[in-house]
Amino acid sequence: MNLITGKHLSRRTFMQGAGASVALPLLDAMVPAGRAAAAPLKAARFARLVCIEESMGVAGSSDWGDSRHLFAPQATGRGFELVADSQLKPLETFREYMTIVSNTDCRSAEAFRAEEIGGDHDRTTAVFLTQAHPKQTQGSDMFIGTSIDQLHAQRYGRETVLPSLELCIEGIDRGGGCAYNYHCAYTTSLAWASPNQPLPAIREPRVVFERLFGAGDTAEDRAARRRTDRSMIDWIATEVTRLRKTLGAADQVALDEYVEHIREIERRIQLVEARNTSGEEREMPEAPSGVPDSFEEHMQLMFDLQLLALQTDLTRVITFKTGFDQSNRTFPESGTTKSVHGASHHGNVPEDIMDFNRINRYRLGQLAYFLEKMRDTVEGDASLLDKTAIVWGSAMADGNLHNHRRAPLLVLGRANGALPGGLHLRAPEGTPMANAFVSLMRKIGHPEMATLGDSDGVFPLDLPDEAATGGGISA
Repeated sequence: MNLITGKHLSRRTFMQGAGASVALPLLDAMVPAGRAAAAPLKAARFARLVCIEESMGVAGSSDWGDSRHLFAPQATGRGFELVADSQLKPLETFREYMTIVSNTDCRSAEAFRAEEIGGDHDRTTAVFLTQAHPKQTQGSDMFIGTSIDQLHAQRYGRETVLPSLELCIEGIDRGGGCAYNYHCAYTTSLAWASPNQPLPAIREPRVVFERLFGAGDTAEDRAARRRTDRSMIDWIATEVTRLRKTLGAADQVALDEYVEHIREIERRIQLVEARNTSGEEREMPEAPSGVPDSFEEHMQLMFDLQLLALQTDLTRVITFKTGFDQSNRTFPESGTTKSVHGASHHGNVPEDIMDFNRINRYRLGQLAYFLEKMRDTVEGDASLLDKTAIVWGSAMADGNLHNHRRAPLLVLGRANGALPGGLHLRAPEGTPMANAFVSLMRKIGHPEMATLGDSDGVFPLDLPDEAATGGGISA
């Protein structure tokens, strides 16, 4: 390798050995001599997209919760304040990356016909990223719409190993079918590659790890490698050593840190599996052995795996479902022992609304771990958080009423300058959430998008006086 003459390491370089295939983060050696570090990314002109769903709405979408600013701040624009009880308070450190979109509706999740009444939990997940109304059916003729993550993957994911990555935290077993004559895919699938093609999500960290790094050619190979109690990194040690010798000092440090990060994640996965197969009583005995009983531990593992996938450009599009509707899971760390579904039915009693809000704060607070990792991971001239749009929200608003008006929506990150951040934008009454998604998609590389689901226009994600100077897609 000779960087002076312009020879350089390909962005698609993999370290391979014994069935493992490890992609690399962006290194200085991947930049041809005489070019700026951002040049390879400017040529690509893409923004990464991560979409995270919160099931069952939030306390701040109730009338009382909204009046207490539990989700939407009182002030709009840049001068907003997050009150002490705000669900968003755990993310205040990332205020400059935060665009709060309040008071939008997901009416496509409502019942359109009498026989659909009562099926809100069975529709909501599929509606969030499609903003379309699902066909009521248990058969293979399900139909809804293509989700925004898949629209982005179709345009910007074709050059990556994984055009998109679908993840979840909880499983769902309705024992023979879902309710109200809806196909279970509507309940479990955030990502829809087409109106009748849902994409299943992965729950186990080990499965995600092996999807990213191809740790074994077959299931038998992977099982045999795990029995040796050796790290996947050990199987590519020779390749790591060879590559390291060709790199400059800064790249050697970056490679060492990256390899150690992979090894640490694998070690944590192994600890979970060992603990859950030790014979000790589990908090979630029904969960696979590779799934942590701890919600926080599971979330952090899945966020670390997402970081690796984005950092190595294995994928540019991720969906993450952090729960499922009607879950009876409890979160004692939040300050209440009520189940999340039980707490969502608070009966408009202020004390009970606050219990639901405690759970909301705790669950959303896990996102701070991912945001910090993204902010601290530098690629070229900026952080991954600067180069990514992260959508968080729900098509359910007030879970107590099973309604879809005043649904919560956050957009985090800068998307290569397309999102200014540091804003609270409150939509006029009756504004579809789809309008905000149309605006987002235009900003991150889909300028031709005119409609999505039940949109009737656009809801800008910047202030009117800042729109003229807003960023576009650059790296």
